[in-house]
Amino acid sequence: MVATVQRSHDLSVQQLPLPMAAEGPEPVATRSSHERLGFELGWDYAHHGLTPPVEQLFNQSPLQQGWQLGRATFGGRTLRTHRHTQLWLALRLHAWQRGRQFETLLVTPNYLQQLDTSHCPVSRQPLNDQAADPHQRSVDRVRNDAGYAAGNLAVISRAANTAKADRSWQQAWALAQSLRQGPMTMAGGLDAAAWERMAILTSFVSEVPHELAAQLPMLVLPPNRLRLFNPIQALQALVTRQLATPGWSQRLHRLEALLSDEARADFARFVMALVPRVLPSQSLSDPMAIRWALEDAWRDPLIQKRWTRFAMRLTAQQAEQLVQRAASKRLSTVHVQSHGAAATDGWALERQGYREAA
Repeated sequence: MVATVQRSHDLSVQQLPLPMAAEGPEPVATRSSHERLGFELGWDYAHHGLTPPVEQLFNQSPLQQGWQLGRATFGGRTLRTHRHTQLWLALRLHAWQRGRQFETLLVTPNYLQQLDTSHCPVSRQPLNDQAADPHQRSVDRVRNDAGYAAGNLAVISRAANTAKADRSWQQAWALAQSLRQGPMTMAGGLDAAAWERMAILTSFVSEVPHELAAQLPMLVLPPNRLRLFNPIQALQALVTRQLATPGWSQRLHRLEALLSDEARADFARFVMALVPRVLPSQSLSDPMAIRWALEDAWRDPLIQKRWTRFAMRLTAQQAEQLVQRAASKRLSTVHVQSHGAAATDGWALERQGYREAA
């Protein structure tokens, strides 16, 4: 199972047009894949009335050639732009320069807008748009051996993205535990708690054995549109989010009714440990503060112990079925979409996230 969590009010994704024969000449057939993508990128800069970085504007650059032809084709008839349009183009440029796969079909300005957040999920610091600032918004490929693809992207701070580098979730978790033992308490500007959140965030898009995933605390809730590879973590997120909105007691009771007798008893014990820990969050009005309170509840050893006992009664398949049944009965507070075999289409996992050479 691979599921995507999505806020219910998100808009549908719309692909912006690439150069077509009716609008201007196609890149010549002899162009390489790299040159063709650069040409299309320059064309899109022109289509939105934007100028590429000056270092790309030299005569031999396919990006410059696409931009020049686009300007001649569109003139003043350009598309509306906003911050996420500029981010979309900058992200494509970044991927193009480094040979990274970029899934243009689904990763659009509208998609990037749905990823936006006010605070970094790792450092919990407010984000801004100031260039080169440590707290600048940065789109991270959560799984480093995959490309810029739908389900693999999250907005975190520039500092957190830099610190993460190419670490796996296991490496991030090991670093967090090392910091807890001292004498060093910070690494890359992040403390142990932040590195633990980094590890859990990265684990969502990693194939973690069910028995191990069942033991991981939900120290960070999945960002919007992130794909969850491990069914038990999808169930864990679904249950945790219940307490963020009114009516949680009724929803949890209905969810409990979907379980076997043995699993139901363990689930009830888990809920009895979780609810008192998060009840104070009911008085909070800030959605981010509520989110953090739910995440921090998972630092309670009793909650984690009881969750693991319950989770180990389920197989990965049973957890997947439970998430799907809960979603069909509208027991999830966010939209849950199952992707099946198409979960990693466009991720280029077979090439470690790099695009195919041609």
